[in-house]
Amino acid sequence: MTGKVLALTQGDPAGIGPEIALRAWLRRREAALPPFALVGSGAFMQGLAARLSLDVPVEVATPQDAASRFDRALPVIETGHEVEAEPGVPSPRWAAGIIAAIDLAVRLTRDGACTAVVTNPIAKHVLYEAGFAHPGHTEYLAALAARPGTPAPHPVMMLWSEDLAVVPVTVHIPLAAVPAALTTELIVETGRIVARDLSARFGIARPRLAIAGLNPHAGEKGALGSEDEAIIAPAIATLRAEGLEAGGPYPADTMFHARARRGYDAALCMYHDQALIPIKALAFDEAVNVTLGLPFIRTSPDHGTAFDIAGKGVAREDSLCAALRLAGRLAAASR
Repeated sequence: MTGKVLALTQGDPAGIGPEIALRAWLRRREAALPPFALVGSGAFMQGLAARLSLDVPVEVATPQDAASRFDRALPVIETGHEVEAEPGVPSPRWAAGIIAAIDLAVRLTRDGACTAVVTNPIAKHVLYEAGFAHPGHTEYLAALAARPGTPAPHPVMMLWSEDLAVVPVTVHIPLAAVPAALTTELIVETGRIVARDLSARFGIARPRLAIAGLNPHAGEKGALGSEDEAIIAPAIATLRAEGLEAGGPYPADTMFHARARRGYDAALCMYHDQALIPIKALAFDEAVNVTLGLPFIRTSPDHGTAFDIAGKGVAREDSLCAALRLAGRLAAASR
């Protein structure tokens, strides 16, 4: 096998990321996975495979020869950071290696040596203890994407599955803070990015956006809140004036049944749980986190580090497999 590989970061080595990477490699044929290389520590991955009794050969590779190794072994592109983490025991000691894997995966992808970035889960609180200054994984990727002298791009989180794609306009903030954070400008900018990437990367010629209301019944003409008419409706009008197919604001409780889902390509939701509850109900093991708005492709499993089950042999690799497949699909479309 020749060609380029996806760059899969190791993630927090005390979490389930390294384990599901091993399991994904074992399912590479059955799950029709594109070639990928893990960016991290080969010695750690070898030790973990032995600990879990997984028959996964591990070979240190370069980006240039990783694809040729993929069929017989899991290729690992070394960051140069030693890892001796215990599953389920997170420590800021490994933070430098976690960040180095992200840095290297992004650099290899931006330089054209790899085709896309797929990130395994990290725990922000662990990185914060080591002095990590970014709000989260996505914001750090946006900072890495910035060119000297230019602002970082605005990253948009989309949760994607074959049945549903959702975008939370506001993300990791308290529910009480959502109304103040929600602006017409933010909704418009998010809608533009979603439509652009659905067209450019997903091949949807004219993306259809369904935009949820914030309040019950989309505000009931102001009786249940003013935000739907004062903030969301003007954003939809602006998107339509720009030629985008945007509808709403719709009552969120009627947006996600099967017939409604056939009417749009992505649902823009006003807060985290409004978006994530329906997709996790429909596609808990198959949903993929896709970051839109970046100059490179980035996907990720739709779950966290799961320290409580790390190393116990029960972690499921389904979402990672879906993330790898989608990254491969988007990379092929970009080419």
